[in-house]
Amino acid sequence: MSTALASLAEPVRIGPLGLPERTLGWQVLAWTGQNLLQPDGPNAGRPWRYTDEQARFVLWWYAVDERGRFLYRQGMLRRLKGWGKDPVGATLCAVELCGVCRFGGWDAAGQPVAIPHPSPWVITAAVSLVQTKNTMLLFPSLFTADALEDHRIDIGKEIIYTRNGLLEAVTSSPRSLEGKRTTFSLKNETHHWLENNDGLAMAEVIARNLTKARGGEARALSISNAHNPGEGSDAELDYDAWLAATTGRATSDFLYDSIEAPDGIDIDDADQVRAGLTAARGDSVWLDLDRHVAEILSPRTSAGHNRRFYFNQIVAGDNAWLRRQDWDDLTAAAAVPDGSAIVVGFDGSDSDDWTALRCETAAGYQFTPRFADGKPMIWDPVQHGGYVPRGEVNAAVAQLFDRYRVVRMYCDPPFWQSEIDAWAGRHGDKVVIRWATYRPRQMAEALERFRTDVAARAISHDGCQITSRHVGNAHADHRPQGVLVRKDKPVSRNKIDALMSSALAHEAALDVTAAGAWPKNVKRRVTVMR
Repeated sequence: MSTALASLAEPVRIGPLGLPERTLGWQVLAWTGQNLLQPDGPNAGRPWRYTDEQARFVLWWYAVDERGRFLYRQGMLRRLKGWGKDPVGATLCAVELCGVCRFGGWDAAGQPVAIPHPSPWVITAAVSLVQTKNTMLLFPSLFTADALEDHRIDIGKEIIYTRNGLLEAVTSSPRSLEGKRTTFSLKNETHHWLENNDGLAMAEVIARNLTKARGGEARALSISNAHNPGEGSDAELDYDAWLAATTGRATSDFLYDSIEAPDGIDIDDADQVRAGLTAARGDSVWLDLDRHVAEILSPRTSAGHNRRFYFNQIVAGDNAWLRRQDWDDLTAAAAVPDGSAIVVGFDGSDSDDWTALRCETAAGYQFTPRFADGKPMIWDPVQHGGYVPRGEVNAAVAQLFDRYRVVRMYCDPPFWQSEIDAWAGRHGDKVVIRWATYRPRQMAEALERFRTDVAARAISHDGCQITSRHVGNAHADHRPQGVLVRKDKPVSRNKIDALMSSALAHEAALDVTAAGAWPKNVKRRVTVMR
């Protein structure tokens, strides 16, 4: 393999490094080796053995702190199609059902001791019966004969009873899940868990049920392929939660573990495709690379589909305006002190689309301004009785001008002409300026400048989850005047307004830079030639 191809076979890893200091996982690995069997494949019937990669995940999933409490309350195991997520998920369900899975004290060496849960209630959940069957069909051949007898395991099609507890398969029925005191929930293929199939509602119920357990002992693990950004799936929300934790905007009790192919792979080059598959599969060496290469090169499957399912890359559909991962990679923690010079982008709506304020500093750092209680200055009319709260938006703009030195504010005028005129009258018409986004040529040029600076990493941002989602929602809209952006369909919950506000803020920043209008003592980016 050439040096260039070898670099494409190097995986991109997300997750903790090394091994945990304290974990119940070593005892979990021993228990599974003694009580479980390989349920299918050429090694069917032999003692279960995790690969090194799988074992490392188990060790981190069962990691505990100095008090014996789990480090992670929820988790995501994201891998390519065929990696073995269902068998690994089934083994963890088996551990939670009758294996050693809870903290039981410390041994003489100061290491944690694992004991069984006294009354386990395990669920494997999915939005379709077929998906739960992927896991449930493994159990009849998963346990050893001794384990079946010792724990009095009675395996049915949708429920398994043991001497002390049960495991059941559930589908999209949030109401039937409400109130269950589950001890472990396996969420299967959560890139399919959407609002319109009750997947998000089911995820919310599962999360609420976890709080019923004492000491944080009840947990939920998701297994999934890479999600399609912009769909708003539960897998995407998990990604957002992990991203928030990495930037310090949320607690870090979420274990996100993923291996994917690197960027830069030519999806039509068989050698590069093979290298990417080698990277993404990790040590799941049973994957048939020849078959996967043939599938990816087939004209029947789209590039976006192939990258998500076989390279495990988070990429939007083939008509995506900007790859969300490229945007998320620019996330950085930075403080913008009161009194800082900023520009503002405003995209307003009335009762369908969202209304958003986004800001940018002279150094190219974008952020969503927030109220004193931390609430972002972005409004979803659905959460306000169907209409954007204009009084609250006016108060937000007033706070921006009080807190920062607003050098320029570009505002999309439809629905907000009166308010924009009032802001201009108060703060100056050289500062608050109407900038109509419905002008195809001007908007296409502004969007292209924004996208170019994202590619050049001339922009960084605060990792606002709403903005990231709106970036992922944007589809390219090719016009004679240039490339615009649009939603997936005219009436859609997948909004793009925070992206539009970001583009307006960036355009304002470029114009202020070109005019030399930033305050003299402000650190600026390199001037972009227009």
